[in-house]
Amino acid sequence: MSKYDTICAIATAAGAGAISIIRISGADSISTALLIFRKDGKKLEMNDIEPYKAYYGEIIDTVPDDKPMVDDVLMTVFKAPHSYTGEDCVEISCHGSQFVQQKILELLCVRGCRLAQPGEFSKRAFINGKLDLAQAEAVADLIASQNAAEHRIAVNQLKGGFSNELRDLRAKLVELTSLLELELDFSEEDVEFADRTKLNEILNAALKHIGKLTDSFRMGNAIKNGIPVAIVGETNTGKSTLLNAILGEDRAIVSDIEGTTRDTIEETFTIDGLTYRFIDTAGIRETSETIEKIGIERTFKKISEADIVIGMLDGTKKVSEIVKAAKDIVNRVNVLKQKLIMVINKSDLMDAGNMFTLNDDFEASVKSTFEKNIEKNGGYMTDEYCYSITGMDLYNIRSLTTFSYMSAKDPEDVESLKSNISRHTDAPKIDGNTVLVTNIRHFEALTHARESLEQVKKGLDDKLSADLLAQDLRQALYHIGSITGEVTTGEVLSSIFSRFCIGK
Repeated sequence: MSKYDTICAIATAAGAGAISIIRISGADSISTALLIFRKDGKKLEMNDIEPYKAYYGEIIDTVPDDKPMVDDVLMTVFKAPHSYTGEDCVEISCHGSQFVQQKILELLCVRGCRLAQPGEFSKRAFINGKLDLAQAEAVADLIASQNAAEHRIAVNQLKGGFSNELRDLRAKLVELTSLLELELDFSEEDVEFADRTKLNEILNAALKHIGKLTDSFRMGNAIKNGIPVAIVGETNTGKSTLLNAILGEDRAIVSDIEGTTRDTIEETFTIDGLTYRFIDTAGIRETSETIEKIGIERTFKKISEADIVIGMLDGTKKVSEIVKAAKDIVNRVNVLKQKLIMVINKSDLMDAGNMFTLNDDFEASVKSTFEKNIEKNGGYMTDEYCYSITGMDLYNIRSLTTFSYMSAKDPEDVESLKSNISRHTDAPKIDGNTVLVTNIRHFEALTHARESLEQVKKGLDDKLSADLLAQDLRQALYHIGSITGEVTTGEVLSSIFSRFCIGK
């Protein structure tokens, strides 16, 4: 295979439909398409074609003495470099019959085209300078987006928002690297072209910038794959009933028998434009049953991985049992990093005396458990607030210990819980300028770049020579450049574009 081949593929979704688009790209794309296209029964020549216009005509199976029409089509022509790939391109809009699609591809391949590999059109766009690598990856994210937040992040990255931030950062580091390397040419004269104070300032700004981007990965990844919400509690508190009610379908088995859920069940659901990944977990209790034990261990793991934890309590139990179950859940959550929504389920079956007692005593009973949790995780508390170790105000303690009654069988209560989940989400306001890291490759590259810049900073403190500082700076530049594709390898490109659909 050669990058100079003329390639073709179906660019629309697989299967039958009203319309399908067949994309052709390469030096011979226009001439090849004209071999099988007729307008008003006549063959067009290259001189008859104006780019960026659509031509109505027919695709013909040009068999000698018998030229049956395959389909009525629209043929749109794009001339290099003003096309998606930067090459001459043709798009044929035909009817969505699978037979028609495959027949047109067959006619093109017989006349010199080859079928495109996954992502090959976008790969050519990258090679021809139409997109950088981060923008090319945003194309795949845009195609895969399933909610408003994912869509806006992908569009911003496709427009170059993320790339522009990296490019500005890289330009400053390139300048500093150049000055350090210039010093190497005058090493015998002991001249410093790169002011060390200025270098420190730029390094601090770069580290802060990279830190902000890497910190955004947790939320960016959650938005892309679903913000994890773990539904936890003792057996038979209504966790599976709640999951089914949120999803609007019977996804989890519901039974009065304790310990029905033995493993975690995960499903996604969109609330207010964000996708949440709801995780129904095995009920927490003491058990000697081996399979159930494994399920409970997985419950604890999912609690630690969740951004939001819904603590389910059984309102039909004694007050002392409800409080104990609440404390057990709090002890499993890092309240400085995770949001905890405590709900007392089965409110429709609750004893009025229980509800009265809980209203008076629940907050006071659980507050001390929160205090210990906060201290254990590096924070501290006053009468009203809890703080992280940096002193940033994180929560009002009343909001931590507030709980709500609900019945998982009541649609209004379920809708109220959904609204509560949305309020507890620390997602930034996603607009056309929001930059979040959503790609693990980008996150790893930024992490390596930060490590290299930290080495430069340490080298400055240790008064290392310019050649050693320049070496670490070049390494940081390499990692930043690998995100946009300014430096990359064929193996990396093949890995990235192989995940694309064939027609893209």
